[in-house]
Amino acid sequence: MIVSVKSRNNPKSKTKSAEQPPEQGAVFIFPEQCILDGMKYEKLAQYTLLTFAAAAIFWGWNNFGRVELPDAGMSAMGSETMRARVVEILEDGEIDLGGIVQRYQIARVELQEGKYQGVIAEIDYGKRQVLSNAVYLQAGNEILVTVGSRPDGVLTFYFADFIRTDTLLWLAAIFAVSILVISRWKGLRSLISMAFSLMIIVGFIIPNILVGKDPLQVSITGSILLLAVTLYLTYGWNLKTHAAVVSMMLVLLITGVLAGVFVNFTKLSGSGDENALFLIQMLDTQINLRGLLLGGMIIGALGVLDDLVTTQASAVFELRRANQTLGFRGLFLSAMRIGQDHVAATVNTLVLAYAGASLPMLLMFSLGRGDYGTLVNFEFIAEEIVRTLVGSLGMVTAVPLTTAIAILFALRVDTPGKWRQFLGPAEGSGDAHSHSH
Repeated sequence: MIVSVKSRNNPKSKTKSAEQPPEQGAVFIFPEQCILDGMKYEKLAQYTLLTFAAAAIFWGWNNFGRVELPDAGMSAMGSETMRARVVEILEDGEIDLGGIVQRYQIARVELQEGKYQGVIAEIDYGKRQVLSNAVYLQAGNEILVTVGSRPDGVLTFYFADFIRTDTLLWLAAIFAVSILVISRWKGLRSLISMAFSLMIIVGFIIPNILVGKDPLQVSITGSILLLAVTLYLTYGWNLKTHAAVVSMMLVLLITGVLAGVFVNFTKLSGSGDENALFLIQMLDTQINLRGLLLGGMIIGALGVLDDLVTTQASAVFELRRANQTLGFRGLFLSAMRIGQDHVAATVNTLVLAYAGASLPMLLMFSLGRGDYGTLVNFEFIAEEIVRTLVGSLGMVTAVPLTTAIAILFALRVDTPGKWRQFLGPAEGSGDAHSHSH
């Protein structure tokens, strides 16, 4: 690397090599070509990943339905369910269902699609099952109706559910606009990253598990691909993202090992979820339920690990930029203080998230006045405990590991040469870390 050295007293002095000692009172002017080249590489890599992600989403959208999945011996979900519109309410009263008195309705509906489009039928709502909510039919409601046929050929129509598509689309639009307003270009990249993540899960992980491949291997492979692409899309091609990606891959492997060890020690088979048992009955392909449990643990911890690792890498680079005199030890101690607070808050968040998802089960145990010391031994409860604690251990491991790796990258920000140009700048155009993963 050539450094221009100009004497204050003699502005016409010649350019000297960086190895030569400077003249007394000299001022160093470092050329910006290295930084500019790094930014060029960042933009090129960014646009390449953006194109790749868009192509993958387009391919997955068009080809997922064509994946050759094993025959489950049943019709496609929703194939006998059709959209309908409530024309009028014919009857509105009360009925006693096993000692529970509730309101019921009989409505006339018009089917809106399929071979029965335009057919007028009558359905009942609340006469056959106990309703868990106070939502009732009104004229003009868009609903889903299941069409069946009796042995004598007479068609039967049953209420399936309300159509919520429009409301969900409005919610998604509000979410997308909010992300774009707050994060702008980075927000757009994070939305594309989110779509890519869903496509990897739906288009790669799920089909490969269903055709009989090892769920743990598929989940780790898909997770690494997912995180590598989405992190670069969101944060750009720079040293901070490199540190986050390397850290995330190592943390995922460590989390997978921890999950495997404790699933084996606790003798979990993966049969605690009734949906897994239902899959076994439906499919001719043998699915490794224990591997499915391990893969679910890894994917479940992805979001939290993504946030934690990226934030920790950002903290290291911000500390380095704020104080250039800090060495490895100083950066490590300062960043660990930030990481400790983040871990404490995130572990609590993870526990509350799992507790919220399991709230009906916890209520059932409380009403049954069960012995919690005995109940934790049942597999469907032990699975959630192992899932929560393994995810938390992964986060605890992520903090010092990410801190050390990020420091190694941050201390080499000013390293000259072609590798520095290829690896990009220290951070992208948006220096601050955004939580819109």
